[in-house]
Amino acid sequence: MGAVPAKISIQLAVADLGTTEAFYAGILELPVERALTSRGAPEHLMLRQDGLELIFVDEEAVGRAHPVLAERLAEYPKGVGMTLHIRVNEIEDIFDAVMEEDITILYPLEEKPYGMKELWCFDPDGYLLVLEEPSMR
Repeated sequence: MGAVPAKISIQLAVADLGTTEAFYAGILELPVERALTSRGAPEHLMLRQDGLELIFVDEEAVGRAHPVLAERLAEYPKGVGMTLHIRVNEIEDIFDAVMEEDITILYPLEEKPYGMKELWCFDPDGYLLVLEEPSMR
């Protein structure tokens, strides 16, 4: 029998699915889709790339489904200690859009000596993102 390929899913609680969709699908131009949900399941967004799934779920729905988490979601900032590295296209255009939308930037767009353009910013919920695009030298 062959090995089953690994599948990794990460669920992120977000304040507003519409804002999250506008950021990830609109500004970053990533393949975000509204997931079909079964009855009783919370509405959520899916971002699938290279065997990884990011699942964005409304934080109120997470709190209702898991009351023990509701207090933690309110008490602690989201994403502390976690950084999401995301490969994008047209990073210069993304940088302009991020600046125009007044999104918090940790490190502005910079070409790194290891052949990558990087922009470090926070998404609308405060998750730290490193947006990356290979340099064309």
